Amino acid sequence: MKRIVYTTTVPNREIALTEDGVLIEYLREDASAASTEAIYLGVVRRVMLGMSAAFVDIGEEKMGFLPLKENSATFEGQPLRTGMRVPVQVRRAAQGTKGAFLTRDITLCGEYVLLMPMNRHIGVSARVTDAGEIAGLKALGAEIARGRFGLVLRHAAADASETAVRGEAEALLAHWEEVAERLPTAHAPSCVDRPRTLLDALLEDELPRGLDGLVTEDAALAEQYAARLPCEVEAPGVMERHGLIRQRDAALQRRVPLPGGGNLVIDPCEALTVIDVNTARHTGESLRRTLLETNLEAVREAARQIRLRSLGGIIIMDLIDMAEEADREAVLAALREALARDRVKTVVHGYTSLGLVEMTRRRTRRSLYQDWAES
Repeated sequence: MKRIVYTTTVPNREIALTEDGVLIEYLREDASAASTEAIYLGVVRRVMLGMSAAFVDIGEEKMGFLPLKENSATFEGQPLRTGMRVPVQVRRAAQGTKGAFLTRDITLCGEYVLLMPMNRHIGVSARVTDAGEIAGLKALGAEIARGRFGLVLRHAAADASETAVRGEAEALLAHWEEVAERLPTAHAPSCVDRPRTLLDALLEDELPRGLDGLVTEDAALAEQYAARLPCEVEAPGVMERHGLIRQRDAALQRRVPLPGGGNLVIDPCEALTVIDVNTARHTGESLRRTLLETNLEAVREAARQIRLRSLGGIIIMDLIDMAEEADREAVLAALREALARDRVKTVVHGYTSLGLVEMTRRRTRRSLYQDWAES
């Protein structure tokens, strides 16, 4: 059973995603930080040609980092110059000594589509793998956009009606037009559009994958979302009562026990995160079987910890050495399968020459450690 638990009885709203009582994500709304998806009217302070980037004042403590070129081949935007007012979106929140990573290729997110007003690309989520579905969704996207904007059809669009997909795209376009209308007279630097709430973003990502309900202390919120999923209202203290505070605090620890007696040791560094796997007390009927079982447990738990701790960037996993190639491939397949449940894009690049597993995960928000251990 997959449920969302939501509390408002603390200074910051807190949201937990659980599966059979096991904590998968723990989120905290923090209006003081530049949130991913927020749109700012910034001011270009420095253009660094050698870095192929500009530093942009968005009104936050640190300057944002904006590449001079965007990834989309169809992006439409003027060359940057010092003093220029420029609408930008936070792609990656500020972290440590680094300011927010910005983009001019703005994206508005919905349940079925991603609308991109600054480019004309038409695409389909990588989670859609059927060739016929891909072709059909691309054709629908092109027909909806008609050259007015770019559009990516999400996995949920494959099971939605054309009317629903079209209606959401037009609503997102109307929202962007309202934002764009304010830009010429808006103060710079300032935030001109706040992102979806964390709860709305979580619902839009997880409803198509199956959600069994929402548990909250807020009766008004339960009434607001009752049409989208079953809602239960409980007395204050839902996080403690469901054991989620304990699970959150455990995720702040360096060492993570595995069911069979092994453990993970997770060390975030400035440049990357290292996950080490140890057999510890795990013993099986044979050495090969013990190593395989421990590594399979390790990659499944690592996938959960990566998501729960909101780890991003380069992640290196040091598995226990396995002699058989079939075992190595089985473990890699299990890791990819476990990471496929993550709503943040994670790419497993495979084994390095030293036998380490290399992966990358997009940074979308502050880590759990930064939210709680450093606050």
